[in-house]
Amino acid sequence: MIRKIVIAIVYIFTFGMYAQDGTVSPYSFFGIGDLKNASTVENQMMGGIGVYADSIHLNLKNPAAYGKLGLEVMDKEGLVTYTAGVSNKQYRLKSFTEEEKSSITSLDYLALGFSLGKGLGMGFGIMPYSSVGYNLVNEQTNASGSLTNIYTGEGGLNRVFYSVGYEVLKDVSIGATVNFNYGILENARLQQIDGIQFGTFDRRSSRVNGFDFNYALNYSPVIKDRYRLHSSIRVNTQGNLVSTNDRQIGSFSVATGGDIEEIEVNLDAQNLKYTELKIPTTTTLGLGYGEDYKWFVGAEYSLQAMSSFENVFLGADSVQYNDASSIALGAFITPDYDSFTSYLKRVTYRAGLRLDKTGMIVNDVDINNFGITFGLGLPLGRSFSNLNLGFEFGRRGTTRANLIEESYFKINVGLSLNDRWFQKRKIN
Repeated sequence: MIRKIVIAIVYIFTFGMYAQDGTVSPYSFFGIGDLKNASTVENQMMGGIGVYADSIHLNLKNPAAYGKLGLEVMDKEGLVTYTAGVSNKQYRLKSFTEEEKSSITSLDYLALGFSLGKGLGMGFGIMPYSSVGYNLVNEQTNASGSLTNIYTGEGGLNRVFYSVGYEVLKDVSIGATVNFNYGILENARLQQIDGIQFGTFDRRSSRVNGFDFNYALNYSPVIKDRYRLHSSIRVNTQGNLVSTNDRQIGSFSVATGGDIEEIEVNLDAQNLKYTELKIPTTTTLGLGYGEDYKWFVGAEYSLQAMSSFENVFLGADSVQYNDASSIALGAFITPDYDSFTSYLKRVTYRAGLRLDKTGMIVNDVDINNFGITFGLGLPLGRSFSNLNLGFEFGRRGTTRANLIEESYFKINVGLSLNDRWFQKRKIN
């Protein structure tokens, strides 16, 4: 068992070293990039809600759920759960006059969770926090000729987390997660005028790191002997990130693309060498109802004071922020999780939808996101492990005001593997 845990930890840190860009969205130009969905495939396919907790799946959005891990399946010997997810996202990017298609595949999370007995659980892992990946071209014609600006960006932030949850009273659990966020954001602008052999560039990079915390309280009493009410409140505290910045300006050859001159900008003189990125607090309320291991339906509402966010080093004149909010609905049904005669009855069927008001306003237009999700949880043999498949259709943005409308189709594959984390050796 120890060998398995060591291997899993190696995989987690390898992921952190070689995590890839996870977006081609033009909206990753703003803020700290395109924020990722910090949940497992199981939760994502229910609209991303995190109010539901059971004893065999990790819930990366709700640390109080760790208090329920393993309670009803492994008795005092506990349970260890390995979970990992990958996704492929197909984009259709559409402006008022043009349309392009692209796709990207990424590793979304790696995590381990442990039941320590008596309603106590913990877990740790790594996942992307944000991704930057865009290539935008803006062409203008004036009396001086044709002016072309090319904007590119790459990088993003990863998140290492540690969570603990505890059932303090019957049906009442509390939990906390500490997140360490780190990574590099790189942005560049190339500018050239038709007929002139030299262009100019402005390259900026930010090395970002910092902590935030997620606290949760779950209350899930049994009603009428067989049904359960699920409720939760979660508070993801303000992320205080420190950014160490660099900027180079200069000229390049249009013919060869090579740099002609490069100047390191003195950011200390502008008080921009070290800046702070304060990611506002997010508060989430969740409520659901269902029958354990059979069916569930729930909803969540989140609010974030994004109007206070700014990135003074990588800020753009075309963007403003209002308070963000999100509403999500999700459900699942398992016809008969213990059926011996029908595999299809043991499959879990999930579905959900969500509407995100991102708080981002570009060219005086609100950028919102709408998604529809559905998927399957496929049991692996007669164990508590399962393979989770998920699908999502969504749309973000608009073609108004010279903006880009994103239509996307996302395929998720997740593994949730369960085993005893400690077994006494038997000697014959």
